[in-house]
Amino acid sequence: MAVPNEFAGILLGLGVGVVLGLLGGGGSILAVPIFLYVFQVPAKPAIAMSLAVVSLSAFVGFLGHWRQGSVNLRIGLPFGVLAMASAFATARVSHLVPEAVQLSLFAAFAFTAAIVMLVDSLRTPAAGPPARPMQLTPMVGLEALGVGALTALIGAGGGFLIVPALVYLAGVPMKEAVGSSLLIITLNALSGFAGYIGQVEIDWRLVGSFTGVAAVGALFGTRLNRRVSQVRIKQGFAILILALGSYLLLRRI
Repeated sequence: MAVPNEFAGILLGLGVGVVLGLLGGGGSILAVPIFLYVFQVPAKPAIAMSLAVVSLSAFVGFLGHWRQGSVNLRIGLPFGVLAMASAFATARVSHLVPEAVQLSLFAAFAFTAAIVMLVDSLRTPAAGPPARPMQLTPMVGLEALGVGALTALIGAGGGFLIVPALVYLAGVPMKEAVGSSLLIITLNALSGFAGYIGQVEIDWRLVGSFTGVAAVGALFGTRLNRRVSQVRIKQGFAILILALGSYLLLRRI
């Protein structure tokens, strides 16, 4: 690995953390492209290693929500356990899935996440759905299994899939759904990473340095959070993700 590339990648890791601190999540979606094209890590190890960054990123965001009391453990933990089981199992059999399929899924995920973020940044805040009893329904359980499998395959968390499931299917209030989703992502990304161990070659030094720098960036971003426009940050980040998704798709063609 070239030293200039390593230095640039570590600086980008700092940027990933800053975005995470500013938005409370999402920055870790940049980890896969950074591992692929800056550190020149092969696709499957890059996806596996990014799960460590996803888990750390979500955990930092989760801590903030936990301190505010906006995490629903009664729904979040069972959802997280199902997602963990699915993520681990999927990672163990991921060698059967071609790299091109995994990267195409990641690109599709990036496009969808970017569009959701752009729409969210432009719309006027509205009241949530009518209150309903909070429960872990079979449909929520199926979504938990699907989210876990997707996380393991693409190396990203899928919060924009988890939050609507918790709100509209499980009856969790929006604020608690966001905090609970970060707990779920922490659990299933860590489980997916564990599932890849022994299946692909992990550069432990790189994982440790990148996640450590991202954590420092997240602390810095959290302090900047109240000084910058959340709308502008979301819009700029969404455009960046769209560009990265386009680049990945062009590389696959």
